[in-house]
Amino acid sequence: MQLAGQLLIAMPGMADPRFDHSVILICAHSDEGAMGLIVNKPLQEVTFAGLLDHLNIPKAAEGRDIRVHLGGPVERGRGFVLHSPDWRKGPATVEVPGGFGMTATLDILEALARGEGPEQALLALGYSGWGPGQLEAEILRNDWLTSPAPEGLVFGEAREKWTAALKGMGIDPVSLSSAAGRA
Repeated sequence: MQLAGQLLIAMPGMADPRFDHSVILICAHSDEGAMGLIVNKPLQEVTFAGLLDHLNIPKAAEGRDIRVHLGGPVERGRGFVLHSPDWRKGPATVEVPGGFGMTATLDILEALARGEGPEQALLALGYSGWGPGQLEAEILRNDWLTSPAPEGLVFGEAREKWTAALKGMGIDPVSLSSAAGRA
């Protein structure tokens, strides 16, 4: 099962409240584990302008203002920019299958502050991580659904992503039950 570039969509009744109604883009997946970013949990208390100020990065008048999200519960002080593939900075950018890039260096924040950088971008603080076999076990336990990751959904309106991801799979969210089972 190769999950990099796929979305994880939390099932109703997710036991871990940190992932309730989460939509996560899996950025890396191997025998050693998985890493992803929650793409539908914007932070209310942290702004891009405030973050730039904290990092002493000047924001030009034409600088962009991107939404800051909670990427996951691991290393919440660390930032990751998930972005469209039009931005590449050598080894600093991780290519995510499905047409995404992920960069965790200051140069992308500086470019965005100048009004440059990738066409689409989402800043996430922290990440979601799983050890070897852990994510696969959670999927088998019916904690998550998996689906392709359309760019429009990943970079779209945050509060609609969970419902949109399910509807994109042909699933009406009202029809989902918090109880899991196997036929």
